[in-house]
This record gives sequence, structure tokens and C-alpha cells, in this order.
Amino acid sequence: MLIQSLAQKTRLALLTVLAAVGGCVLICGFTLWRCIALVTEERQQIYVLDGDIPFLAQRAQLEANFTMEARAHIQLFHQYFFNLPPDNDYIKWTVGKAMYMADGTALKQKQAMDENGFYSDIISSSAVCTIICDSINFDEHERKFTYYGTQLIKRRTRDLKRSMVTSGYIENVPRTENNPHGLMITGWRTIENKDLGY
Repeated sequence: MLIQSLAQKTRLALLTVLAAVGGCVLICGFTLWRCIALVTEERQQIYVLDGDIPFLAQRAQLEANFTMEARAHIQLFHQYFFNLPPDNDYIKWTVGKAMYMADGTALKQKQAMDENGFYSDIISSSAVCTIICDSINFDEHERKFTYYGTQLIKRRTRDLKRSMVTSGYIENVPRTENNPHGLMITGWRTIENKDLGY
């Protein structure tokens, strides 16, 4: 009888120990899972410091900013390509920067302008060309854009105002120092380039 009671007490103690160990394992496993989930969630958040005060900034997905980046890329390309002072080295530098942002269609247009004496005319007449973006229509699904701008050509004798409309497509490429948006203009062509008046 004493042996039976001792065996029951031993079994009861063993079950108690196993239940306690099992409970500890479950609690530790749940705690570990929650900690990993919280750390992963925290890594998705970015904090910006303003002095000593942290502000939570939301991380945006790449596609959420695609339209905005495409518009900025198109506008920057046109500024590099059409904002030209009467300085040959500066013209080469800005047009060279524009060539990193577009495919061979931009190079063909640059060569045609060079053959027609456009750049040498700017230098010889001390003209200053600037372009003002009026609007950019961008179709996100087809990735096609139409750029509407006004080009001003200021010479010593008179100023000329021109309407400029171009179109093309946008493709993703790796980001580089010369192409910070990671986009490439393809199939670029000038639809309209007409004088509006002096």
C-alpha cells in the first residue's frame, strides 16, 4: 500500500513537472514569436530626427512613387536637353547628362540639331535657351508620356517663344549617379516645335 501510494505520488510529481516544462516551452515559444514579429514590424518603420524629437516616417512602396518619379525624370531630361547658354562646354555637359536619361532616339535628335547648326547658332548669337514645363501627361499603364512646354530663345536683338511638344515611353533601369531615378526615356520624338511669336 505504501509502495502504491509512493508510485502514484511519483507519477503525479512527474506529470506536474512535465506540465510545468510544457507550459514554460509554450510561453517561451509564444514570447519568441511575438518578439520576432515586433522586431520585423519595427524594421519597416523609419524615424526622422528633428533635433531631439523623433518622428515616424512611413515607408512607401516603389510603385506608389513611380508616377511622381517618372514626371520628375521627364522634366529633368527636358531641362538638360533644352536649357542651353552660349557656352560650348556647358552645352556638351548638359546634353551629355540628358543622354544618360534616354535611349538612342535622343542621341539621333541631338545629332540632327547639331547637323542643322542649332548649337553653333546659340553660341555665335549669344542666345540663351530655356524651357518651361507647361504640363506632362503620363499614362501609368502604357508608360507613355506627352510633354508640353514653352521654349524661350533670348538673343541680343529679339526673343523668340516656341511651343514644344514631345512624347515617348518610360522604362525601368538600374539607378546610377547619372540616372538617379532609375528610368529611361525610349522612343522619344518631337511632335511639335513651332514659333509662337517674338
